[in-house]
Amino acid sequence: MSRWLTLVASSLMLLSAAGHAGFEPFQPLPAQPPIPSDNPQTPAKIALGKQLYFDKRLSATYTVSCNACHNVMSAGDDGKAVSRGALGMQGTRSAPTLYNVAYQTVYFWDGRAVSLEAAIKEHLISPTEMGMKDASAVVERIWATGDYKQVFANAFGAGVALSYDTITQALAAYIRTLRTPDSDFDRYLRGDEKAISRQAKRGYEAFIEVGCASCHFWVNLSGPVPGLAFEMGEGFYELFPNYPNTKDEARYRLADDIGRYNVTKDETDRRMWRVPVLRNVALTAPYFHNGSVKTLEEAIRVMGATQLNKRLTRDQIADIAAFLHTVSGRFPTHRFPKLPVD
Repeated sequence: MSRWLTLVASSLMLLSAAGHAGFEPFQPLPAQPPIPSDNPQTPAKIALGKQLYFDKRLSATYTVSCNACHNVMSAGDDGKAVSRGALGMQGTRSAPTLYNVAYQTVYFWDGRAVSLEAAIKEHLISPTEMGMKDASAVVERIWATGDYKQVFANAFGAGVALSYDTITQALAAYIRTLRTPDSDFDRYLRGDEKAISRQAKRGYEAFIEVGCASCHFWVNLSGPVPGLAFEMGEGFYELFPNYPNTKDEARYRLADDIGRYNVTKDETDRRMWRVPVLRNVALTAPYFHNGSVKTLEEAIRVMGATQLNKRLTRDQIADIAAFLHTVSGRFPTHRFPKLPVD
């Protein structure tokens, strides 16, 4: 067991022993994600964030919007192994879904952003994403769009400047509304025994028994939510591959990217990754940080081999897949917003 699993196991035992009011290994999606005190939600700010999210003027070449790689009209991703940004440069890691992302404690696969706002700030000026030169270029681009001045004033108040902070705060406010509640599994957790099939129930049991739930638990099936065991900015990571030098590691190049080590330069972080969200996982292929695995069943098999050192049977894989299909929630209906004019 890795040092992180040891920490998690200890945390679970402590919470359970203490009778922590919020402790349940698996929980339905809460009605609202954690909202930072310095960026409260308001209807005007959310509406502004939605406009910015769909506005290609936030990209260096006026060719892509945030929605290009994180398509909220679909499952919140783009279905590609890795994406190309506004400058035509290809990234090295798969773009994850933004649905339910607000329940995370850190952002990016390597956890380098400690808040949603910080992650957005990096996205906008990344050469493999929106490609803007710097923060000032982003502000100048939005300032030059005349109608945005009034929209920002309505959202933040006349005395608050249009700035890189307010741009990213508005985007974060909108992204925090991207929730998929009321999955079959949520209804099952609330007591509806008929909400999931017998096969899915077997898969749920197998998910726990073979060890998947050691990392994939709580609200997003990705570890602790902010405020329970971990605070915002504290990451929940796992070694991947946990059992190295397998055929699957070589086939899918799973260890080519050394993960969080690139951020910290700490040897204990080599091949450490933020535990990914499993909500809607059946809809967000391809899988893993490099998008190398195309199907859910193959991803389950590879995880069994590389993380648990177990050769899962076909029945176990099929059952776990059936269970993971039940964690897909109800997606909101989106309409393309009316964008401000220059």
